[in-house]
Amino acid sequence: MMLSSTLKTPPPPIPEIIDRLPNISGWEKEIAEVVNHHDPVFLPSTNIRLENVSAAFAIALHLHQPTIPAGANGELISNLLSMFDDRVDNHKARALVDGYSRMADLIPELVADGCKPRIMLDFSGNLLWGLRQIKGGDILEKLKRIGINGVYRPYVEWLGTMWSHAVLSSTPIPDIKLHIKAWQHHFAAIFGWEALSKVKGFSPPELALPNHPDTLFEFVKALKEAGYRWLLVKEHSLETLTGQPLQDKHLPHRLIARNSYGETLSITVLIATQGSNPNLVGQMQPYYDAKTLSRQMLGTVTVPPLVTQMGEGENGSMMIDEFPNAFQQVWYEMARQVRGKTGVVAMNGTEYLELIEAAGCMPEDYPACQAVGQHHVWERVSPERCTPEAVTKAIEQLKQTNPNFHMDAAAWTNHLSWVKDYENVLTPMSQLSALFHQKIDPLLNSESKAKNLRRYGYSSGVPLTKQSRYREALMNNLLLQTSCFRYDQTGIWADYALEIYRRAQAQLQRNF
Repeated sequence: MMLSSTLKTPPPPIPEIIDRLPNISGWEKEIAEVVNHHDPVFLPSTNIRLENVSAAFAIALHLHQPTIPAGANGELISNLLSMFDDRVDNHKARALVDGYSRMADLIPELVADGCKPRIMLDFSGNLLWGLRQIKGGDILEKLKRIGINGVYRPYVEWLGTMWSHAVLSSTPIPDIKLHIKAWQHHFAAIFGWEALSKVKGFSPPELALPNHPDTLFEFVKALKEAGYRWLLVKEHSLETLTGQPLQDKHLPHRLIARNSYGETLSITVLIATQGSNPNLVGQMQPYYDAKTLSRQMLGTVTVPPLVTQMGEGENGSMMIDEFPNAFQQVWYEMARQVRGKTGVVAMNGTEYLELIEAAGCMPEDYPACQAVGQHHVWERVSPERCTPEAVTKAIEQLKQTNPNFHMDAAAWTNHLSWVKDYENVLTPMSQLSALFHQKIDPLLNSESKAKNLRRYGYSSGVPLTKQSRYREALMNNLLLQTSCFRYDQTGIWADYALEIYRRAQAQLQRNF
């Protein structure tokens, strides 16, 4: 099996669970080798001829359940498993399970009926681990049918995400890449190296794009280092380089990320119109919107616009009751279209980008954009005078003159600057992250330089990131950053967060 022209032999399979913990670290070198390639993913197998397409649409489903310390003996379990044990929530849990496994049933059925469905799936790491805890992982085994089987490869695209569903604007900057790598480990352990090599799009939790220059820059940098080609974002989180709303929201854009030192990076973005809206997705509105559009000029080529939307794949009566029938109805309607006739088709994100680039488009042709609010900063800070002090001063001036201006800043662990109004949970989050890096980073830095493998955190020559004590510390640090603990800061959710914090702090002090 060849993953790419540059990777002739895949690494050996890796375990999914190690010492009762999910596999989220230890194979960083192998991950980098697998994901950092430029080979086409969908182009060799796509059944779409771009010249016959007037417009296209893409559907993404986001699925997540948090991990909580609520097992019989206080162990970490999925909130979904906790719901099964609750008489009130038991029926809801069963409906959620149907949502998590639905595509494993619908896609094979539609393909067998001659349809050409498309779906993008975003499963958080918390959920992947939680699904393994339920009935021995039956749902994961079903998902492997569309995650591994080459027959369904043209129809399903898996999107990467933050392992513990951490909102980027309140995630410590050094932890962003840890979430990204942890998800890649976990996904590869379940679905295999070949499946991971084809994950090229990234779906940030809440589709939230950080607008602070340094946080955004480090996020884009981490994505590119992890082999991602594009990012899914909400339309209202972006602006043009002159501060205007986007006009061509159905075309790919080039997101410019500039930090407070004046360094710049860019990455392709696909725009989720009207944000993450399960009602629109539940009614398959992207298909009907695409039917009103026609080809547009992009660079020197005309391309079909792409209507992209995301919805929570398991929550709400719309997604549970109406979406399955609406989803099937669209594909059967499209299957009845005359072959070769110009019209509307479905595409997944990477497939669309590969098709238009094969037709002559280049990322440099995509309209440039930036995170919303940054235009006001760069009006006050020119590239040649860009320094952290100048950027901080400009942000503070903007906040004073405009009460509605906001620029959420994540922390560097040694500089605990956090989003306001979340002190109850964010303070423990920042404290734990700081302690984690205080204990771990010197060991990792020394390990990389040490000639004697038994020094600096090694045990019998085992690298630190492969040791259970590191994996447990990393998991606890990432778990505490789950968005559920950010938004629900009272009652049982606050108790869960503080319990994870207490255990994590004790484990770090005891084992490092």
